[in-house]
Amino acid sequence: MWCHRLPHLQRQLWHLLKGGIVCQNFQQPNFKSLFSLTIHRHHTASKSLNCVWQQHEDHFELQYANTVMRFDYVWLRDHCRSASCYNSKTHQRSLDTASVDLCIKPKTIRLDETTLFFTWPDGHVTRYDLDWLVKNSYEGQKQKVIQPRILWNAEVYQQAQVPSVDFQSFLETKEGLKMFLQNFLLYGIAFVENVPPTQEHTEKLAERISLIRETIYGRMWYFTSDFSRGDTAYTKLALDRHTDTTYFQEPCGYNNYDRAVINTAPYDVVHRWYTAHRTLTVELRRPENELWVKLKPGRVLFIDNWRILHGRESFTGYRQLCGCYLTRDDVLNTARLLGLQA
Repeated sequence: MWCHRLPHLQRQLWHLLKGGIVCQNFQQPNFKSLFSLTIHRHHTASKSLNCVWQQHEDHFELQYANTVMRFDYVWLRDHCRSASCYNSKTHQRSLDTASVDLCIKPKTIRLDETTLFFTWPDGHVTRYDLDWLVKNSYEGQKQKVIQPRILWNAEVYQQAQVPSVDFQSFLETKEGLKMFLQNFLLYGIAFVENVPPTQEHTEKLAERISLIRETIYGRMWYFTSDFSRGDTAYTKLALDRHTDTTYFQEPCGYNNYDRAVINTAPYDVVHRWYTAHRTLTVELRRPENELWVKLKPGRVLFIDNWRILHGRESFTGYRQLCGCYLTRDDVLNTARLLGLQA
C-alpha cells in the first residue's frame, strides 16, 4: 500500500472541482487611553500593558495584549454571559438573539481593572473580561496556535523518521495515545505496531480514539480478493490514488473510480472540469509525492482522508484486510482532551 500527500495544488483546484478514513502597543487620536495603577499592582507584566479602546458608530475597537480587535455591537450584546442571558451550567444561550436590535449601541462603556462594562439602552449591563475578548475575537482566533500540520512528500517523511506507537502503549497510556495523535495530526498518517492480527483487536484499537462509523460495509469491514462486492478493492487489481466513500452525503474525499455520470453541467463547464482533473492527476502521480508502505500482520495504519490519498499496487496470492471508518469529530475531540490544539 502507498500513501500520497495531497499537494498545495489540490487546494487551488478545489474551487474548480467543487467536490471531493480514521503579538506592539499603539496610540491613536480620539482614543481613550486607560492606564490603571490597580492593573500594575495586581497583574503580571503581560497584563500591565495599556488598554486602548474607541467607540465607533457601528463597532467597538479594542487594543489589548498586542491585539487590535473589532467587535460588532450586536455580537457584544448577543454574547453577554450574565445570568439572564446565558446558562453557565448548560453553556447555552437564554437570550433570544432575534430580540436584539440590529442597530443597538451601548449607552456607556467603562473599564474596571481588566473588565469592560457595557450598559445598553434598556439598562442591561454586560461585562467582559479582557482576556475573554482576546480569546474569542476574530483577530484572536487568527493568532490561535493549533496543532501544526506538515505539508510533506516521501523524502520529508522518511527523513523525519516518525516513530510508530506500540499497541499496549496506545491502549494503556495517555503518553502513547498522545504521541500517536501528534503524529497523526502532523502528517495525516500514523502507525501502531504489534497489534494482534484479528478483527477484534483492530476494533478495540479504533475505539480508543473514536466511535466507529457504521456504513453500508458494516461496522468493521473485512475482505479479501474474492469480489464479494462489486468494488475494485475486492480484487487483486491496482487501486489508483483515492479516498473513500465519495458517493456518501458526507464523503471522505476525492475518488476517481466512484464518479457518477457528469450530467449536471453544460459542455463548456465539463471541459473545464476535465482540464482541472488532468492538472490535478498529474500532480497526484508525481513519484516524489508517493510514500510506499508494505503492510504486514500486526501493523495498523490510520489515514486522514481529508489530507491523504491512498491506493495499492496489484498483487498475487492471498490477502486479507480489515478496517473501519472513524468520525472526525471524535478523533479531534480525543486529541483536545489530551491537551492538543486540534
